[in-house]
Amino acid sequence: MTSLKVDIAATETLGDADWAIWRAMLEANPALASPYFRPEFARVAGGACPGAAVAVFSRGGETVGFFPHQRRGGAMQPLAAPMNDYHGIIAFPGEAPSLEEAAEVLGAARLNLTAWVGPTGLGEDRRTAQVELDDSGYDGWYAERRTSFGKFFKDKERARRSMEAELGPLRVEHGLRDAALLDWLIDLKRDQYRRTGRHDIFACGWTADLLHALLKEEGEGLGASLAALWAGDRLTAVEYALHAGDQYHFWFPGYEPSLARCSPGILLSLDTMRLASAHGYRTFDFGFEGEHYKKYFCNGFKVVREAVVLKPGLGATMSQAAVGALNLAGSGRGEQLRTSVRRRWAAIEACETTPAARMKGAMQAAGAALAKARPSAIRLPA
Repeated sequence: MTSLKVDIAATETLGDADWAIWRAMLEANPALASPYFRPEFARVAGGACPGAAVAVFSRGGETVGFFPHQRRGGAMQPLAAPMNDYHGIIAFPGEAPSLEEAAEVLGAARLNLTAWVGPTGLGEDRRTAQVELDDSGYDGWYAERRTSFGKFFKDKERARRSMEAELGPLRVEHGLRDAALLDWLIDLKRDQYRRTGRHDIFACGWTADLLHALLKEEGEGLGASLAALWAGDRLTAVEYALHAGDQYHFWFPGYEPSLARCSPGILLSLDTMRLASAHGYRTFDFGFEGEHYKKYFCNGFKVVREAVVLKPGLGATMSQAAVGALNLAGSGRGEQLRTSVRRRWAAIEACETTPAARMKGAMQAAGAALAKARPSAIRLPA
C-alpha cells in the first residue's frame, strides 16, 4: 500500500474541490451521518476554536481523508473538543486510515479522543444512545416505550399535569435561534458546573462563541437551533441541538433546578422529538449513555472508541506511574481514577489555551478525584 502522507491546512484555505470531496465521502459513508462531520461544522468551528486546522491525508497524491482538529501545545484533539461528540477521519467507506497510522503521521505528542468513529484497536469501547423512529413515527415509538416502561412514562405524564396546574399551560417552541435564550442556557450550565464541581467549559469564552456562531449558520447541510419549554409565562427548560439530514443531536440541555420534580428537561425532549419528527428527523441522538432516563428513551446504540494515543517514551511511563500513585491513595482503584481524571483533563486541556489555566484546572480535577477515592472515615459509636 502507498504510504500515507498528511498536509495541515487552515479550514479557510480548503478549496471548493476539497469540500466537494468531503461531501462525497459523507454521502457515501453512513457511519459519518452525525452533524459533527459536516463541512459547515468544520468551517464554523475553524473560525471559533483556537488552534484549529484540518489534516488532509493522501496516498500517491490522491486525497483519502480529512481530520478536523485543534492543538494545545503538543496535544491534538478533535475540532471543538470537549464539545465534539463524534469524531474521526472523513473518508470513503473502507478507505480511512486507521487511527494508529494516522497518529503516526500526525506526530502529536498526545492525541486525545473521546468518541472515535473508525477503524482502530486502540482504547476502549463507549456507547452512545439514540432514539430510532420507524415508519410509525413518534407516536409509534411513544406507544412502544410506554408499554415497555409504563411506570416511567406515566410518571412524566403526571409531572406534566402537575406543572400545568401549578404554573399554567405548557408551550414548546423548537427551531429557535434566539441569542438571549442561548445565553440563559449557558448561564444555567455554568451554575450547574459550579454546583457539581465540574470544570466550567464556558469560562474560556471561545466555547460560547462557537455555539452562538453555529446558531447563525444558514447552510442547508447543517443546522443549530434551540427548543424551549414555557409553563405559563415562565421559561423552564432550553435545549441546544445540531441537526443534519434526518439526524437530530441533542447537545446542551438545561432546566430550572427548582422545578426538577416536574422533569421539565425530559418533557422538553419528548415534545421536541414529536415536533421535529414531523419535519423528517428519524434519529434523535442523546450522546453518551449514563443519565438514567436514556435507558427508557433509547432503542438504538452506537459504539465509539475512547483513546489517548501517546508517543512512546516518557508520557506512557509517567501514565503508569500515576496509576501506581493513585492506587496507593485510592485502595486499588487507580485504573478507575485514571479514567475519571483523564476525561476531566481532556476537557480542561481542550478548553484552556494557556499553560497556567490548564495547570489550575488539572490540580482541581486531580484533587477532586483523590478526595472521592479516599476510604470513608470510620464512624465510632457515640
